[in-house]
Amino acid sequence: MLFPIGDDNVKGGHYPVVSYTLLAINILVFLLQLSQGNQQEQFILNYGAIPAEITHGHRLYTLVTSMFLHGSIGHIVGNMLFLWIFADNIEAVIGSVRFFIFYLAGGLAAHAAHIFFNAGSEIPTVGASGAIAAVLGAYLIMFPQSQVKVLFIIFPFKVPALLFLGFWIFSQFQNGLGSLSASTAETDGIAYWAHIGGFAFGAVRGFPFRNEYTRELKKGYRNEDLVN
Repeated sequence: MLFPIGDDNVKGGHYPVVSYTLLAINILVFLLQLSQGNQQEQFILNYGAIPAEITHGHRLYTLVTSMFLHGSIGHIVGNMLFLWIFADNIEAVIGSVRFFIFYLAGGLAAHAAHIFFNAGSEIPTVGASGAIAAVLGAYLIMFPQSQVKVLFIIFPFKVPALLFLGFWIFSQFQNGLGSLSASTAETDGIAYWAHIGGFAFGAVRGFPFRNEYTRELKKGYRNEDLVN
């Protein structure tokens, strides 16, 4: 399995204060979640987004609170790794305020896609995956030439972002189609359509972001677009 461990970074631009703050908040909330002990399940039920409730207009605040909950250590480690690697370049280009709005909007778009295919589900949806998928979608459009540093067992090497993220969304789409014909008991508990919805939202927003970045480069605001 390939694990991303870094990428080419935008030189200059806005400092990714929101990206790092979101990362810290997610970790702190997860520690709070763990501190609930045997009440952790109830904590997730209280703040996770349950599609059957959302479709009836109940507890809409969980569309946001659920973005900061995670189901396991592996879940949060994977999400925070992707957030740490891919979010800073986007924030560097579009600025902190717009990145924060984009991140939340991406999470809501992910929820919309998940709920569309699971409207009657009473299983709480948790995780930053949908919002981070939006980050990945925008990254693919904005920086397709960037090199993603990946680790295979103990061997590091680089692959183009277009290839790495293209394969990622292909696998999500493939699994998402499979989940449509599977029963709840046969699925692996991953909200694939949330990932797909978030990624699609990010890709669409990535085009104007890329155009903006290209204009800045032409104006000479940045002498180089990427630096290792």
